[in-house]
Amino acid sequence: MFANSRPVTSRQDAPHPDLQAVLARHFAHPFQKPVSAYNHDAFAHAMRAWQAWNAHAPLILDAGCGVGWSTVRLARAHPDCFVMGVDQSAHRLARDKSELGTVPDNLVFIRANLVDFWRLLADAKHTGVTLFRHYWLYPNPWPKPAHLLRRWHAHPVFPTILQLGGELECRSNWKIYVDELADALRYAGEHPDVLPYDPKGEYLTPFERKYSESGQNLWVVRCSGIR
Repeated sequence: MFANSRPVTSRQDAPHPDLQAVLARHFAHPFQKPVSAYNHDAFAHAMRAWQAWNAHAPLILDAGCGVGWSTVRLARAHPDCFVMGVDQSAHRLARDKSELGTVPDNLVFIRANLVDFWRLLADAKHTGVTLFRHYWLYPNPWPKPAHLLRRWHAHPVFPTILQLGGELECRSNWKIYVDELADALRYAGEHPDVLPYDPKGEYLTPFERKYSESGQNLWVVRCSGIR
Protein backbone atom coordinates (compact mmCIF):
# COMPACT_ATOMS: atom_id res chain seq x y z
CA MET A 1 0.00 0.00 0.00
CA PHE A 2 2.89 2.37 0.69
CA ALA A 3 5.29 1.53 -2.14
CA ASN A 4 3.37 3.30 -4.91
CA SER A 5 4.78 6.82 -4.95
CA ARG A 6 6.16 8.44 -8.08
CA PRO A 7 9.28 10.63 -7.91
CA VAL A 8 8.84 14.41 -8.12
CA THR A 9 8.79 15.61 -11.73
CA SER A 10 9.50 19.16 -12.82
CA ARG A 11 10.58 21.21 -15.81
CA GLN A 12 13.19 22.56 -13.42
CA ASP A 13 16.39 20.48 -13.57
CA ALA A 14 18.60 22.63 -11.29
CA PRO A 15 18.15 25.25 -8.54
CA HIS A 16 15.91 28.07 -9.74
CA PRO A 17 17.88 30.83 -11.51
CA ASP A 18 15.81 33.53 -9.77
CA LEU A 19 16.48 32.27 -6.23
CA GLN A 20 19.22 34.74 -5.35
CA ALA A 21 17.25 37.74 -6.63
CA VAL A 22 14.20 36.57 -4.67
CA LEU A 23 16.27 36.22 -1.50
CA ALA A 24 17.81 39.65 -1.96
CA ARG A 25 14.33 41.15 -2.15
CA HIS A 26 13.10 39.28 0.94
CA PHE A 27 16.12 40.24 3.04
CA ALA A 28 15.79 43.89 1.99
CA HIS A 29 12.05 44.13 2.69
CA PRO A 30 10.79 42.44 5.90
CA PHE A 31 7.54 40.50 5.65
CA GLN A 32 4.84 42.56 7.37
CA LYS A 33 1.52 40.86 6.68
CA PRO A 34 -0.68 41.05 9.82
CA VAL A 35 -0.86 37.93 11.96
CA SER A 36 -4.37 36.52 12.25
CA ALA A 37 -6.12 36.30 15.63
CA TYR A 38 -6.45 32.52 15.56
CA ASN A 39 -2.69 32.17 15.11
CA HIS A 40 -2.08 34.45 18.09
CA ASP A 41 -4.35 32.14 20.11
CA ALA A 42 -2.61 29.02 18.80
CA PHE A 43 0.80 30.41 19.68
CA ALA A 44 -0.34 31.35 23.17
CA HIS A 45 -1.64 27.80 23.65
CA ALA A 46 1.72 26.36 22.55
CA MET A 47 3.61 28.57 24.99
CA ARG A 48 1.28 27.64 27.87
CA ALA A 49 1.75 23.94 27.13
CA TRP A 50 5.54 24.33 27.10
CA GLN A 51 5.55 26.30 30.35
CA ALA A 52 3.22 23.80 32.03
CA TRP A 53 5.53 20.90 31.11
CA ASN A 54 8.87 22.65 31.76
CA ALA A 55 9.55 26.21 30.67
CA HIS A 56 13.30 25.50 30.78
CA ALA A 57 13.12 22.55 28.38
CA PRO A 58 14.74 23.08 24.96
CA LEU A 59 12.16 23.61 22.21
CA ILE A 60 11.83 21.52 19.07
CA LEU A 61 9.53 22.63 16.25
CA ASP A 62 8.10 20.00 13.91
CA ALA A 63 6.97 22.33 11.14
CA GLY A 64 4.14 20.97 9.01
CA CYS A 65 3.84 17.85 11.16
CA GLY A 66 0.87 16.40 9.25
CA VAL A 67 -0.65 13.44 11.09
CA GLY A 68 1.87 13.76 13.92
CA TRP A 69 3.99 10.59 13.55
CA SER A 70 7.13 12.70 13.55
CA THR A 71 6.09 14.81 16.55
CA VAL A 72 5.52 11.71 18.67
CA ARG A 73 8.77 10.09 17.57
CA LEU A 74 10.80 13.26 18.07
CA ALA A 75 9.35 13.63 21.58
CA ARG A 76 10.38 10.07 22.39
CA ALA A 77 13.86 10.59 20.95
CA HIS A 78 14.34 13.81 22.95
CA PRO A 79 12.69 13.20 26.34
CA ASP A 80 14.31 16.30 27.88
CA CYS A 81 12.90 18.57 25.16
CA PHE A 82 9.41 19.91 24.44
CA VAL A 83 8.17 19.31 20.90
CA MET A 84 5.62 21.49 19.11
CA GLY A 85 3.95 19.81 16.14
CA VAL A 86 2.36 22.51 13.99
CA ASP A 87 0.10 21.95 10.99
CA GLN A 88 -2.65 23.97 9.37
CA SER A 89 -4.97 20.97 8.93
CA ALA A 90 -7.23 20.05 11.84
CA HIS A 91 -8.13 16.85 9.97
CA ARG A 92 -4.52 15.69 9.76
CA LEU A 93 -3.81 16.55 13.38
CA ALA A 94 -6.89 14.61 14.51
CA ARG A 95 -5.83 11.38 12.76
CA ASP A 96 -5.69 8.34 15.04
CA LYS A 97 -2.25 7.76 16.53
CA SER A 98 -2.97 4.54 18.41
CA GLU A 99 -0.59 2.56 16.18
CA LEU A 100 2.24 4.65 17.65
CA GLY A 101 1.52 3.49 21.19
CA THR A 102 1.39 5.84 24.16
CA VAL A 103 1.84 9.47 23.16
CA PRO A 104 4.46 11.12 25.41
CA ASP A 105 3.55 14.22 27.40
CA ASN A 106 6.49 16.38 26.26
CA LEU A 107 4.68 17.56 23.15
CA VAL A 108 1.76 19.62 21.95
CA PHE A 109 -0.11 19.61 18.64
CA ILE A 110 -1.04 23.05 17.34
CA ARG A 111 -3.31 23.95 14.45
CA ALA A 112 -1.83 27.12 13.00
CA ASN A 113 -0.53 28.73 9.85
CA LEU A 114 3.24 28.20 9.90
CA VAL A 115 4.04 31.58 8.41
CA ASP A 116 2.33 33.32 11.34
CA PHE A 117 3.63 30.80 13.89
CA TRP A 118 7.23 31.33 12.78
CA ARG A 119 6.84 35.10 13.04
CA LEU A 120 5.32 34.88 16.51
CA LEU A 121 8.22 32.67 17.61
CA ALA A 122 10.65 35.28 16.29
CA ASP A 123 8.77 38.05 18.09
CA ALA A 124 9.09 36.08 21.33
CA LYS A 125 12.85 35.75 20.99
CA HIS A 126 13.40 38.77 23.24
CA THR A 127 11.76 36.77 26.05
CA GLY A 128 14.23 33.92 25.61
CA VAL A 129 12.20 31.76 23.22
CA THR A 130 14.58 30.05 20.78
CA LEU A 131 14.63 26.69 19.05
CA PHE A 132 16.94 23.82 19.89
CA ARG A 133 15.97 21.96 16.72
CA HIS A 134 13.73 22.76 13.78
CA TYR A 135 12.44 20.05 11.42
CA TRP A 136 11.01 20.38 7.91
CA LEU A 137 10.07 16.82 7.03
CA TYR A 138 9.08 16.41 3.37
CA PRO A 139 7.56 19.86 2.80
CA ASN A 140 5.47 20.32 -0.31
CA PRO A 141 8.12 20.81 -3.02
CA TRP A 142 5.93 22.97 -5.28
CA PRO A 143 7.91 21.61 -8.28
CA LYS A 144 6.58 23.98 -10.94
CA PRO A 145 9.18 26.71 -11.59
CA ALA A 146 6.44 29.34 -11.34
CA HIS A 147 5.77 28.24 -7.75
CA LEU A 148 9.24 29.10 -6.44
CA LEU A 149 7.92 31.59 -3.86
CA ARG A 150 5.75 28.87 -2.29
CA ARG A 151 8.84 26.90 -1.24
CA TRP A 152 9.78 27.84 2.33
CA HIS A 153 13.34 28.87 1.47
CA ALA A 154 12.04 31.32 -1.15
CA HIS A 155 9.03 32.57 0.80
CA PRO A 156 9.10 36.10 2.27
CA VAL A 157 9.11 34.53 5.75
CA PHE A 158 12.52 32.85 5.22
CA PRO A 159 14.62 35.64 6.85
CA THR A 160 12.37 35.38 9.90
CA ILE A 161 12.84 31.61 10.07
CA LEU A 162 16.59 32.15 10.38
CA GLN A 163 16.05 34.23 13.53
CA LEU A 164 14.74 31.19 15.42
CA GLY A 165 18.14 29.63 16.04
CA GLY A 166 19.04 26.01 16.63
CA GLU A 167 19.71 23.25 14.14
CA LEU A 168 17.56 23.15 11.02
CA GLU A 169 16.98 19.75 9.40
CA CYS A 170 15.03 19.33 6.17
CA ARG A 171 14.35 16.01 4.46
CA SER A 172 12.99 15.71 0.94
CA ASN A 173 12.66 13.27 -1.94
CA TRP A 174 13.45 16.06 -4.43
CA LYS A 175 17.16 16.86 -4.66
CA ILE A 176 16.54 20.29 -6.15
CA TYR A 177 14.57 21.32 -3.06
CA VAL A 178 17.42 20.52 -0.69
CA ASP A 179 19.97 22.10 -3.03
CA GLU A 180 17.93 25.30 -3.17
CA LEU A 181 17.52 25.36 0.60
CA ALA A 182 21.27 24.91 1.01
CA ASP A 183 21.89 27.76 -1.45
CA ALA A 184 19.46 29.98 0.48
CA LEU A 185 21.22 29.17 3.75
CA ARG A 186 24.61 29.95 2.22
CA TYR A 187 23.22 33.24 0.92
CA ALA A 188 22.40 34.06 4.56
CA GLY A 189 25.93 33.21 5.67
CA GLU A 190 25.22 29.73 7.03
CA HIS A 191 27.10 26.47 6.36
CA PRO A 192 24.66 23.65 5.58
CA ASP A 193 25.46 20.03 4.76
CA VAL A 194 23.53 18.21 2.01
CA LEU A 195 23.64 14.43 2.23
CA PRO A 196 21.84 11.34 0.94
CA TYR A 197 19.52 10.02 3.62
CA ASP A 198 18.68 6.41 4.45
CA PRO A 199 16.08 6.02 7.22
CA LYS A 200 16.97 2.30 7.54
CA GLY A 201 13.39 1.44 8.30
CA GLU A 202 13.11 4.00 11.12
CA TYR A 203 10.56 6.28 9.48
CA LEU A 204 9.64 9.61 11.03
CA THR A 205 6.66 10.27 8.75
CA PRO A 206 4.26 8.30 6.53
CA PHE A 207 5.69 10.15 3.53
CA GLU A 208 9.21 9.06 4.45
CA ARG A 209 8.02 5.46 4.58
CA LYS A 210 6.14 5.77 1.31
CA TYR A 211 8.99 7.37 -0.60
CA SER A 212 11.60 4.99 0.80
CA GLU A 213 9.57 1.85 0.13
CA SER A 214 8.89 3.13 -3.40
CA GLY A 215 12.64 3.06 -4.02
CA GLN A 216 13.12 6.81 -4.18
CA ASN A 217 16.33 8.57 -3.15
CA LEU A 218 15.97 10.73 -0.04
CA TRP A 219 18.05 13.74 0.91
CA VAL A 220 18.71 15.76 4.04
CA VAL A 221 19.97 19.29 4.71
CA ARG A 222 21.38 19.99 8.16
CA CYS A 223 22.52 23.37 9.35
CA SER A 224 23.75 23.85 12.91
CA GLY A 225 24.17 27.02 14.91
CA ILE A 226 21.82 29.25 12.94
CA ARG A 227 22.07 32.73 14.38
